[in-house]
Amino acid sequence: MSTDSVQNNVVVSMEYTLQVDNEEIDSSKGQDPLEFLVGHGNVISGLEREMMGMKVGESRDVVIQPADAYGEFDEEAFMQVPRDAFPKDIPVEEGAELTVRDDAGQQRYARIEEIDGDNVTLNFNHPLAGDELHFNVKVVGLREPTSEELEHGHVHQGDGHHH
Repeated sequence: MSTDSVQNNVVVSMEYTLQVDNEEIDSSKGQDPLEFLVGHGNVISGLEREMMGMKVGESRDVVIQPADAYGEFDEEAFMQVPRDAFPKDIPVEEGAELTVRDDAGQQRYARIEEIDGDNVTLNFNHPLAGDELHFNVKVVGLREPTSEELEHGHVHQGDGHHH
């Protein structure tokens, strides 16, 4: 297997900057490059696809449409809950971010959209839903995964970064 360019089952180290509406919202600057195993859903599909074939030292600007990133903004992904449904230790204020469990027991991200008296409106859209993502990516390293990484489908780094 050759690891001279980005392809499935290669571990890529990349430096990146993410902009939305000309505003930088995420970057690897000042921290270690992001490492991920290609082809296992560890980064958004559009980004992975655009990076195929890149070589070490190569950088690229990619624009990713919402459908290939965090999805379209869903007008239906709102829910009204009574204020007293929140645990006492959660600050109930507009813009607060929380994790809630849905009926299936899955953790869902939510943001408090607005508070109207005792009614609280939760927004389940990802903060970047509906946004066009502008990435600048630079490949700084490529390597073969360990057999364990391949088996688990993600990189084993002791750094605890999860995107």
